[in-house]
Amino acid sequence: MLRREVWVDETGKVTRYNLAYIHHGICGVDNGRVVGYDNAHGFHHRHVMGQVEPIEFLSYEDIEERFELDYLAMRE
Repeated sequence: MLRREVWVDETGKVTRYNLAYIHHGICGVDNGRVVGYDNAHGFHHRHVMGQVEPIEFLSYEDIEERFELDYLAMRE
């Protein structure tokens, strides 16, 4: 399952996001999140197979591109 949640303010700026590839058969931790990106908890970070690491935020578009590349790599 792919989950894309994006919150946008009245000016069109992305204020919050949560992108995730969920597959309980591949990942039994982190609610099945194989890979994901979000900015919850006050910082931008990446989830990979139960591990969380901070990431540098350049733009939301950059995050979407990174997520898609990770998702495609994990699917193979």
